[in-house]
Amino acid sequence: MSNAKEFEAVGMTPKDGKLTAEQIAKVKSLGCLKDKRYEDVFNVRVITGNGKITAAEQKAVAEAAEIFGSSEITLTGRMTLEIQGVPYDKIPALIMYLRERGLETGGTGAKVRPVVSCKGTTCQFGLIDTFALSQKIHEKFYEGYRSVALPHKFKIAVGGCPNNCVKPDLNDFGVIGQRIFTPDNEKCHGCKKCAAELACPMKAVSLVDGKIHIDAGICNNCGRCHGKCPFGVFEEASEAYKVCIGGRWGKNTAMGRPLSKLFTSEEEVMDTLERAIHLFRDEGIKGERFADTVNRLGFDYVEKKLIGD
Repeated sequence: MSNAKEFEAVGMTPKDGKLTAEQIAKVKSLGCLKDKRYEDVFNVRVITGNGKITAAEQKAVAEAAEIFGSSEITLTGRMTLEIQGVPYDKIPALIMYLRERGLETGGTGAKVRPVVSCKGTTCQFGLIDTFALSQKIHEKFYEGYRSVALPHKFKIAVGGCPNNCVKPDLNDFGVIGQRIFTPDNEKCHGCKKCAAELACPMKAVSLVDGKIHIDAGICNNCGRCHGKCPFGVFEEASEAYKVCIGGRWGKNTAMGRPLSKLFTSEEEVMDTLERAIHLFRDEGIKGERFADTVNRLGFDYVEKKLIGD
């Protein structure tokens, strides 16, 4: 899309000074949301990818806020930055200024929204490389699917562990890092004070007949027992990904339901996410969120579509 075409609605302010609904909608599609306090002032969203941004990019956003806006920047719930107080007629220049510095605006509309990610890659509790996975999702589905119209917005979150800091189970598609153990009971000494049992926050680890037992109905695969046993009972572990679908927060909150399968690779997660987006595109009804689509079609039907052969 050419720059002239992209900004054709901007700068055509009627003589009475009031913007038309078409003009407001046009710049909203570019990530510019009207400040309700003013007639022609907007707050412009700058995409960060997954909440991570370089110092140079931060500096560019700060400079843009001073040149084109009110010098104020806010953070959104999707980990994007929002330049406040941008006059309508300065929007094209602001967007071009950001693009020249490798930044883009957006994050609105009935399409895949910017992915959010916790810092599980660096966090002491993180079990997966959240930065790498969320970046892949951003590039393939936020950037790659930007022209794909959906029935409603589609939100994705990547959490590094069951602490759920970025609320993966309240997104349309949420990923939660997992660590799966196969305890080596041959090494278990049946200690009266089991270090792994004491370390388990879920109280899923216990001694049964003098040997380690994990209650699968309680264990959330958080990995906190890893390395706690001095005899190496909990050394063998594998990385996994739990996926929840159909979550939503807002006026009508819905908790996402986990798929019955734990995935063992990023590729499996990406494939399942792509199937979820395609299903929403093809079988969703305009105006309904993915949670409503899942409820209407039935969870079992949707799960089979996502992980069935």
